[in-house]
Amino acid sequence: MNVGLFIPCYVDQFYPQVARATLQLLESLGCTVAYPLDQTCCGQPMANAGYAHLTDGCNQNFIRNFSGFDYIVAPSGSCTLHIKHHLHGKGDTDERAAQQIQSRIYELTEFLTDVLRVESLPTRLPQRTVVGLHQSCHGQRGLNLAPMSELMREQGISKPAYLLRLVEGLELVDLDRRDECCGFGGTFCVTEEAISVKMGKDRLADHQRHGVEVITGVDVSCLMHLQGILRRQKSSVQVKHIAELLVKSEK
Repeated sequence: MNVGLFIPCYVDQFYPQVARATLQLLESLGCTVAYPLDQTCCGQPMANAGYAHLTDGCNQNFIRNFSGFDYIVAPSGSCTLHIKHHLHGKGDTDERAAQQIQSRIYELTEFLTDVLRVESLPTRLPQRTVVGLHQSCHGQRGLNLAPMSELMREQGISKPAYLLRLVEGLELVDLDRRDECCGFGGTFCVTEEAISVKMGKDRLADHQRHGVEVITGVDVSCLMHLQGILRRQKSSVQVKHIAELLVKSEK
């Protein structure tokens, strides 16, 4: 299985350990993984800010780098969703290539559950760890990674939660409001800073009431927002991307 590894720019710049964990996890599950060295931003920040017309360069670069792979996998729900819905090419040939990419790109946890159909993981935490899962909005409502409680009907499993429960020594808690937004929202956290921070504090309070030691999720952007608030609170709660918990430790 030939997999192209798409690492969003903020992961590359601020959380390279997430990229390494994703690579190690995919290779441990039998994938042949390539990392196109010329990849850059997918264009989501510009598009979200209302400047989609400025993303042509990002689109063309993405098509050049990721055409020809059996699958493309990213440790980011929001960037995956952007490519799935908004990647476009110039001319018929590029547009066909863009459509092929859109049909082959997966967020990490959906790739593990829907394509690899993972049923077990050789992963064991060194000690019992209480973990809270943050269900990011783009992944949950855009990629259908988890059921939406507001719909009040049976909708299947939470793919991230399913995978976390395969890790020995990990205790996943049930939150009071399991799919509440953290307030990050990309440019929303800049234009509406006060509201964004208050939403983040509310989201963290739910985790803290349940005594979590680690908060995890599929989007580093949301986790970065929560981590910033935790640091200002001088909290001992750690924040880790789900790939860091699923991959078998090399120690």
